Amino acid sequence: MQEFQRLFLLFFSKPLQLQKKRDILKEMKLFDAEQYRGMKVCIALSGGLDSVCLLHAFHSIAHAYDIALLALHVEHGIRGEESLRDLTFCEALCRDWQIPLFVERANVPALSLEYSQGIEETARRVRYAAFEKIIAEGRADVVATAHHLNDVAETVLFRLARGTSAAGMRAITQREGIVRPLLATSREELTKYAEENGLYHVEDSTNENEAYARNKIRRTVIPALESISDRASLHIARFAALTAADDAYLQELAASRIVQKNGEACVPVELPEPLFLRACLACMKALGAQRDYTGANLEEVARLRSLQSGKKASLPNGVEAIRDREHIVFYGCDSVSEKEAPFIGEGVYSVGSFAFSVSSKEENGALRVDLDAFPEGCVVRARREGDVFTPYRAPNKTLKKFLSDRKIAARLGRKLPLIANGSEVLAVIGVEISDKVKVTNSTARVGYIHNNF
Repeated sequence: MQEFQRLFLLFFSKPLQLQKKRDILKEMKLFDAEQYRGMKVCIALSGGLDSVCLLHAFHSIAHAYDIALLALHVEHGIRGEESLRDLTFCEALCRDWQIPLFVERANVPALSLEYSQGIEETARRVRYAAFEKIIAEGRADVVATAHHLNDVAETVLFRLARGTSAAGMRAITQREGIVRPLLATSREELTKYAEENGLYHVEDSTNENEAYARNKIRRTVIPALESISDRASLHIARFAALTAADDAYLQELAASRIVQKNGEACVPVELPEPLFLRACLACMKALGAQRDYTGANLEEVARLRSLQSGKKASLPNGVEAIRDREHIVFYGCDSVSEKEAPFIGEGVYSVGSFAFSVSSKEENGALRVDLDAFPEGCVVRARREGDVFTPYRAPNKTLKKFLSDRKIAARLGRKLPLIANGSEVLAVIGVEISDKVKVTNSTARVGYIHNNF
């Protein structure tokens, strides 16, 4: 390995100024090792300073903590010969330290076109797929990445510059199976650790290119801030952590104020702004606008609070919001089902996204009917033009007028399941039964209609 190191330093790497011999293990600890005792830990190894330090730190404690150590290198096929150089370095390093190395190769530029994503996003997607694969194969319990405190600070600044909310302060989050032992460790500490332990690494030449926003933040913005306060990165990371904790609490509080009813989500308009906006965003995401919403969409919803009942806002992915008295109601604009199914008494039925069941079991809120009062040929369907209804102990009227009298919104009334015989409606599920199917003294078979929405 000594000859390899000499040649590597001569041709490829940027050597650190070594202060001690490599075989002297320093007392500097990068993370708490106890939490990894007895585990199979895979290090995501790029060959750069951060991942080499992480690999060395685990290597130095693996025996004492009964850790089965391995490494994974993803060769993205982006930087040509330099990329292959990184792979060669990682192979030599792991061979010298007797650490099993797994290599995943991918043509990220080609995949980027296939996925219609940027190069960096595609490379990240490939890396995490490789992490998941090595865990799924049972080779590792966790994959450890070398993200550190400065990475957190840089991500926070990047997001703030582009525009983000408090939720964006969750800069580098934990994921199932992925651990980040160095998040409390600064780049300066890693550099010192490498110097003290005589570690070599490779440099990614693209890190010098300030055309990339993150590189400019790392090379220009962070140093400028640290000239004002030498602990700027730490303070930024701490602020992000505190903000993220506050946001998590507010998100939970906002979620508790959302009312789910009839497949819709209702947010009270009187909620304080921080809770109202978070609750609205949660509703939008739950209904399918997970990635496509913008700040403008949220502003449009917020304006509904000052408008009269019935005013709407159209949102991404067919989601709509409407001011309905003291709530903003979110719902999906799915088409009304034209299908119908025979009504055969006891059983489970559905119309679009609504489902109900009929049984002989009595429950609170169930509609009580005479099952034998339903004539042959009844069907389960949604509302149609011309439907008429005779409410329980009330005169006949159009179904439209009945729903209006009950103050049932048109968006909901047009999708509610019905039991009908031709144009005559005998039950509006979850609302009312017709007087023609009510239970009487002569009823032989009592049934209960339970709405499941």
